[in-house]
Amino acid sequence: MPTARNVLTPEALSMMEVIARTGSFAAAARELGKVPSALTYSVRQLEDALDVLLFDRGSRQAKFTAAGEELLNEGLRLLEQMEAVASRVKRVATGWETQLTISVDGVMSRLTMFELCEAFYALQPEGTTGGPGTRLRLRTEVLAGTWEALVRGHADLAIGVGTDRTLPAGIQMLPLGDLPFVFAVAPHHPLAAIEGVITDNDLLRHRAVAVADSAQHLAPITVNLLPGQDVLTVASMQAKIEAQIRCMGCGFIPEPLAREHIAAGRLVAKAVQRPAPEARMGYAWRATPANGPRRTGLGEALKWWLKQLESPATRKALIERHCGLLQQGLD
Repeated sequence: MPTARNVLTPEALSMMEVIARTGSFAAAARELGKVPSALTYSVRQLEDALDVLLFDRGSRQAKFTAAGEELLNEGLRLLEQMEAVASRVKRVATGWETQLTISVDGVMSRLTMFELCEAFYALQPEGTTGGPGTRLRLRTEVLAGTWEALVRGHADLAIGVGTDRTLPAGIQMLPLGDLPFVFAVAPHHPLAAIEGVITDNDLLRHRAVAVADSAQHLAPITVNLLPGQDVLTVASMQAKIEAQIRCMGCGFIPEPLAREHIAAGRLVAKAVQRPAPEARMGYAWRATPANGPRRTGLGEALKWWLKQLESPATRKALIERHCGLLQQGLD
């Protein structure tokens, strides 16, 4: 009888991921180039070795049991770690990572990020053809989610994190710049007609629009919401701006993102009793060794990105350069 060690292979874990993504054994078999009976046999081998049921046999779809969900989640984590090992091995041999994952807060300039990506792909390192050979993966996160992606090992570089954090071992951070906020509403919103300063009592009578923190494990960050205030929660800052333009609520918006909408008359900036927030943003990366020189042990791709972020013009552009009414996420 096969043991758990013999059956918990990368192929088996990948099989679980394909079944979860496609939603059925038949679809998974087609993607994997197998007949359904062969896939079912592989699943039964896995179940026998682990002595658990991974799928609900009473469901017509590929429905995971609790044990199956746990194996899927842990399997995905192990596959990510295997990719990280492969990347480190390649870095030792060539200096260039197999993959570089960058976690970017949604308030950073998408235009600037893609210009940096274009410049990265245009590199021609000595002894290579067709660019550096490092796959880039960009993740759009919100608030604490940007930091969480880095500290939990899902990203190598995080752009747009709050600088008021205690750095764990192996993480280094430098300042990016200050991001001011402005309180804004649609011109036809009731708060737009108030003369003078808007008080907290005024705000309590109106719905706020908030962006959901994308952190799954760290404590989520909540900013400038009053107890008892009605709240519409959206997934991104761009969606928040859209909601406020449509007069669905009110709230603080990063001034660089609000600027063009205020100039065009789609939003009106208002003075409020509570002080407008100003976020001190930074960028952070995984460093090796934890307390060594700033670039020691880093791969060439990460070193290139850190070099770009040393430029004051690049840091300012990441905060300031925003255009277009709606900007979709990076990932």
